[in-house]
Amino acid sequence: MASAFSVCALVENWRVIVPHGPGGNEAHGYNVKDPGWYVKVTEDNRMGKGTRAGSTINTISLVFALGANLALLLNMARRLSFSIAQPITIIGWFISSTLLIALVVTATYSLKLPGQDRALTQAFYYAIIASGLYFIIAALMCITVYGAFKGHYPKEFKLTMSQRTLMLQTISFMVYMLLGALVFYHVEGWQYLDAVYFTNYTLLTVGIGDYAPQTHTGRALLFPYAIGGIVILGLVVGSIRSLVLERGKKKLGRRIMEKKREALIRKLQKKHGERQKLHPITSKEQADELGMTERERRKFEFELMRQIQDNANSRQKWNALFVSGSAWLVLWLVGAVVFWKAEHAQGWSYFGALYFAYTSLLTIGFGDYKNFSNSGKPAFVFWSLLAVPTLTIVISNMGDTVVKGIRDLTDYLGEFTVLPGESSTKARTKQLISNVTSKFGQDKAKENIMDEPPGVLGEKESNDNTESQNHGALTSVTDRFAKDMEKEELSAAKSAERRGDEISKDRHAYHYQLIREFRNVMKHLDENPPRRYTYEEWAWYLKLMGENEDSHSSHRKAPLKVQNPDEEGGQVDMQQGSTDDKEEKERQWSWLGNRSPLMGEVGEAAWVLERLSVRLEKELKGEHEAQVEERRRVGESERRRGEGEGEGKVVIGGSSNGSSNTLDQQRSA
Repeated sequence: MASAFSVCALVENWRVIVPHGPGGNEAHGYNVKDPGWYVKVTEDNRMGKGTRAGSTINTISLVFALGANLALLLNMARRLSFSIAQPITIIGWFISSTLLIALVVTATYSLKLPGQDRALTQAFYYAIIASGLYFIIAALMCITVYGAFKGHYPKEFKLTMSQRTLMLQTISFMVYMLLGALVFYHVEGWQYLDAVYFTNYTLLTVGIGDYAPQTHTGRALLFPYAIGGIVILGLVVGSIRSLVLERGKKKLGRRIMEKKREALIRKLQKKHGERQKLHPITSKEQADELGMTERERRKFEFELMRQIQDNANSRQKWNALFVSGSAWLVLWLVGAVVFWKAEHAQGWSYFGALYFAYTSLLTIGFGDYKNFSNSGKPAFVFWSLLAVPTLTIVISNMGDTVVKGIRDLTDYLGEFTVLPGESSTKARTKQLISNVTSKFGQDKAKENIMDEPPGVLGEKESNDNTESQNHGALTSVTDRFAKDMEKEELSAAKSAERRGDEISKDRHAYHYQLIREFRNVMKHLDENPPRRYTYEEWAWYLKLMGENEDSHSSHRKAPLKVQNPDEEGGQVDMQQGSTDDKEEKERQWSWLGNRSPLMGEVGEAAWVLERLSVRLEKELKGEHEAQVEERRRVGESERRRGEGEGEGKVVIGGSSNGSSNTLDQQRSA
């Protein structure tokens, strides 16, 4: 955006003479020739138009800015090291900002025309915005470099695919807007920056109406241009929402969850009866004192963690709405102040500016208030590029909070009145009371997990006919491969049972269970909202992974303070420790601790799938090593037996050749 505005500052003169007479205003002023050291122009004073032949300081500023952008892109693409790219980027932006600020100050205070009504053009105000953006970005980059050398940030940019997509879409939108302005500048005969103003409010669907195509060519070109720009804008807004908003939600939600977790543990530690429930039960006497088993205590921890999750999720949604709504409110109020001051020649009041900003922000665009000043148009372009995406984010956050509440209330009223649902009014009333008064907001899960696995949400057998629908090709191939392995392990278990080999039967049955649950969990990866398992399902999955919820050996007291996941190594510890096969020592953890699978950014289905795959890989690797060792042992035994038979043959052969030949014939037979 800063580079695009720097281009806008370059294409026109910075000063005009305001014509006298009725209708004379700065928007239709006569260009003033700037000094040769400043910009080089050729004038046609009779027509009041100037044709730019080149530039000096302004062009140098743009070159430094583009060089800084190129260095940053090369660093993001890992073509240029961090230590080289960052100084080039920061210095380049600071130089660009300094040169533009120097030109702005010179044009404002030094280059005066005595005895004439003069004004500054749109290009001048674009230069102010560009210099401010360059300075702010360079200052933020200095903070980033300082944090990187202090170890707070990584010393390289690892862009994800969504980040690269957002960057390319933003660049495409700005280029599309500037090139479209160039086309309408030639077709309609407008000033180029007026054409930029037109393309801006056209692509943002504001439609103020002070500029509109008057030629058939311009109107015909508007058809494809508008639809193409709106599509690009939709992609940009969607990328902003999915990238900036979702990443912000995860980080904010994680911080809120950690604060609520600490607050709950502090509260429980102050109560003697509840404090004991945070410690593993290691003896029967301790279990009798608390009146619960270790498994029941772990379920108590699990339900507390679910309560923390639900509260943190709700708090995070409302916080996101508050932040985005505050940003929208600030843009509205501050934007109104800017337009009020910029359009003072039209006699706008602050309320009129509020009205204009509001109708523009909501993309209504009545057209009764319009920007005529050279300062108002660049301000509107910059403001609208920030305000319209912000409004989109606000609406998205409202969908998770306010709109959801209104929708649920409408559904309840409809079911109680004219549109009853499948449940009776009595059942709906009980459900409503249960949802309001329930402490944890979730149903009690089934008991007796150790007798028989629950499958997934109570499924006893995997249904081969119920395949996941929206899986990619890789997931489908993996599922088919796992299905074949499942059949092989089941067949091997039945074969071992017929042979009476109980050890082999149990081993293959265990592999069968691992593969079956692996396939079932794969179907949960793409669910929206993400799958949340009950405690009984977690107990079953942990049992498959080699952990027993009834035993205290792998359990620990819930820690009050946990390692910051943003620090080095924090992300590993936030997901119940490492899944490295080399780590033989069992790590103790708590459902309320930092190693809980309910903490961190990884979804529950993804976490279970990873651990099941690690466990299955370890089991199959162990079986393969056992088979190799068995073949080696059998081969060694046969080799020794062959050596023993060879020694016997030599002894007998020494007494009689005939008998030796007879023995050889017998062995051959």
